[in-house]
Amino acid sequence: METNLIEINPAVMMGKPVVIGTRITVELILEKLAAGETIEQILDAHPRLTRQAISAALLYAVQNLPTFSPEAV
Repeated sequence: METNLIEINPAVMMGKPVVIGTRITVELILEKLAAGETIEQILDAHPRLTRQAISAALLYAVQNLPTFSPEAV
């Protein structure tokens, strides 16, 4: 699993990490999962997302957010 599907661009969403080619932030994906949404529900709500992109967002969070714990999701 790679995080190359995540980009940080100051011109996109104020530089927050997003799924490449979208304006869907890692933060939004994490918030939805933490709120109890399933991956299927997130994919249905955001057709441009893929399972790989959600996995990349989770990996990005684990590698870059010191207080993130996958058990919390």
